[in-house]
Amino acid sequence: VFAMLRATGGAVRHERDEGETNVAVVMRLASSFDAAAAISGAASVQLASLGDEARLTVTTNEIVAWLEAREFTGRERSILDIGCGIGRFERALCKSFKWMVGIDISPRMISIASEQCAALGNVELRQTSGLDLSEFADASFDCVLAVDSFPYLVLAGMADRHFDEIARVLKRPGWLALLNYSYRGSLLSDRDDIGRLAQAHQLRVLIDGEKPFRSWDGDAFLLAG
Repeated sequence: VFAMLRATGGAVRHERDEGETNVAVVMRLASSFDAAAAISGAASVQLASLGDEARLTVTTNEIVAWLEAREFTGRERSILDIGCGIGRFERALCKSFKWMVGIDISPRMISIASEQCAALGNVELRQTSGLDLSEFADASFDCVLAVDSFPYLVLAGMADRHFDEIARVLKRPGWLALLNYSYRGSLLSDRDDIGRLAQAHQLRVLIDGEKPFRSWDGDAFLLAG
């Protein structure tokens, strides 16, 4: 198990090389996530799961319960899942939404997700560039979910751009659940960034970096427009 975790964790590097462009970081991360998913699907999306699908399911269900308790879900709503990974939230939330679109930069993760979500008629999965959300029209989604994906957008220098794009594709009223903004280790900096971006796009911060989960230490942000 420890060898698997070391290999999975080591596949994804959380630093930038000197002179590495934003696009180059995204391309490197896509290859890294491919490599991590080839070792362990569960560990590639949450290392704390120890590669155990049952552990991962516990955390997934806890996050789903948190979203439902805050009326994020709805049978008439559509949702965009940014960084869907192996499709765990598509499987867990498909009955709570009318339509779900999961996107990821990793071809291997999308392949795994496609296999696991093959029977779900209201789920669409797409491999995307990781540079923007240009393939989606304005006001396309009632909700946007980003679980542990924004830290990599921050690393790649793409966080502001994606926040702009989320504000564009989000309907009004609409909701954004962002779980973990960065791995910088500064909740104050994360709150400042999200507050700045929310103000720029006339979004209200309803939950500002709480730690509501027992099985995972992610910081939760909930915004509404």
